Amino acid sequence: MSGHSKWSTIKHGKAATDGRRSKLFTRLTREIIAAASQGGGDTESNFRLRMAVQRAKDNNMPKDNVDRAIKRATDDGADGIQLVEAIYEGHGPGGTAILVQALTDNRNRTVSEVRSTFNKAGGSLSEAGSVAWQFQPRGVITIEADEEQVDDLTLTAIDAGAEDFESFDSTLSVYSAPESLELLRTALAEQGAEIKSSELSMVATNTVPLDEKAAMSALRLLDQLEELDDIQKVFSNADFPDEVLERYGNE
Repeated sequence: MSGHSKWSTIKHGKAATDGRRSKLFTRLTREIIAAASQGGGDTESNFRLRMAVQRAKDNNMPKDNVDRAIKRATDDGADGIQLVEAIYEGHGPGGTAILVQALTDNRNRTVSEVRSTFNKAGGSLSEAGSVAWQFQPRGVITIEADEEQVDDLTLTAIDAGAEDFESFDSTLSVYSAPESLELLRTALAEQGAEIKSSELSMVATNTVPLDEKAAMSALRLLDQLEELDDIQKVFSNADFPDEVLERYGNE
């Protein structure tokens, strides 16, 4: 899983500092609307909605925004907008595999934008199934932890079902089966962990190390894909050099 927490940590920092907060809230709102439209507005019975709301809380999205999103979906059908899920698969610089999750009201528009973004970056949009097999669903919890906390938090996480760990700077990423995510988060919170995020993710089973040039090109492509209005999440199997991530994070 090398490289996953590094890129995720950099993205989290950039989202908080470079004016992307409103775009993030829009993305979170769309996820809440889609979850509530499909499974109802009760977080107790709707697991996906519960996860979407928790992710919104982790990103400091105001409660009023969350409530309005649920109301839009359950009271008036999201103003007539029907969001459908779409998965796009492609290859990026250095032969990396890229998985793109979208919520869209116009598949033709979205696939056109995704294809154009891949092409401009020297990548390619591929057929369904071409790269998805290289990823597996995982629960991922990101914790702010210093060296003194890591051992205790790791033991707590293992007892609660954690399957793997990865650290980068002062961040500890904890991986679990999707069904163990909520229990794991509760256990870590009770232990006093400073949880930065918890979400369902797609994690690469194997990673592709990139040189400096390919790494910068891949990071720009991933960034451009995430900037598209209909895109919710982007996953890659790229393993980025630390020095490239540091420079990218300061851009």
